Amino acid sequence: MTQQIDIIETLSRDYFPERYKVSGARKLHRLPEGQESLPYNLFQLKPLGPLIGAVIEGLDLKDPLLPEVKEEINRALLEWKVLFFRDQDITSEQHVAFAKQWGELESHPFLPQGDQEAIARFAKDEKVTGMENIWHTDVTWRLNPALGAVLRMVEAPTYGGDTLWADTAAAYDNLPDDIKEKIDGLTAIHDFTPSFGRRLSSELLAIKQDEYPAAEHPIVRTHPETGRKTLFVNAAFTIRIVGLEPEESEQLLQYLFQQAHTPEYQIRYKWEANTIAFWDNRATQHYAVSDYFPNRRVVERVSIVGDVPY
Repeated sequence: MTQQIDIIETLSRDYFPERYKVSGARKLHRLPEGQESLPYNLFQLKPLGPLIGAVIEGLDLKDPLLPEVKEEINRALLEWKVLFFRDQDITSEQHVAFAKQWGELESHPFLPQGDQEAIARFAKDEKVTGMENIWHTDVTWRLNPALGAVLRMVEAPTYGGDTLWADTAAAYDNLPDDIKEKIDGLTAIHDFTPSFGRRLSSELLAIKQDEYPAAEHPIVRTHPETGRKTLFVNAAFTIRIVGLEPEESEQLLQYLFQQAHTPEYQIRYKWEANTIAFWDNRATQHYAVSDYFPNRRVVERVSIVGDVPY
């Protein structure tokens, strides 16, 4: 015991690792500064937390939305980042029609299709395991990444298979000032090669790389509708920061990737069949938990074409 005390007393007590300085309250602003929270008059909205995620009740998505309903859903999307609609037994055609109300749809060149070109189908079972269990923002390797996505739970597993979303505006808000200053104006390269490219032959990879060249996006993007700054890098597709040496780039990226892991910025959703999620791809990252193997889990996703980040 005496020897242990002697060792402790010889250690400096002036140095503390940075990890001891990051606990405590965080800035959790759901709305842009100065914007008031308004009531919803055309449906019921039930928040799932203080920052991100809400359930909308009182709507049937089988039919086209009235303009005023669509406008109110869009306001909810901007405020809550991800919306959930339960008990929506809709067809593929109705799924696509709902998403089209927000703009042109995109097809995915690397994922299996559903019974329509715009539908990406994720069918997992004892032979095909879930591979989406990494924090990511969809298709940031595109020059104009998706505005958002509408995902339908076709077949929920017996247990597990939750999805998490993280608010990337909150992730940016809580960065230290010196980090904000460092990344201000920096851009990063996004590429599909480290993920989808691994499944392609060398010949097909070369063709797809030519078709989908790596994209350069700002590390901090401005949301085109809210004006908020959001952290726009992700571990699946962001490969390096322009203008930095590789080691410095990777070190900074790893730090920025970790911000999505903060529980205060997250919502975790437990699925039921016929639930639909609609999320803002410009302000979130998500993570599909792969803990249901060998049970079956089937979802279908429709993505809406977005703008060029700035």
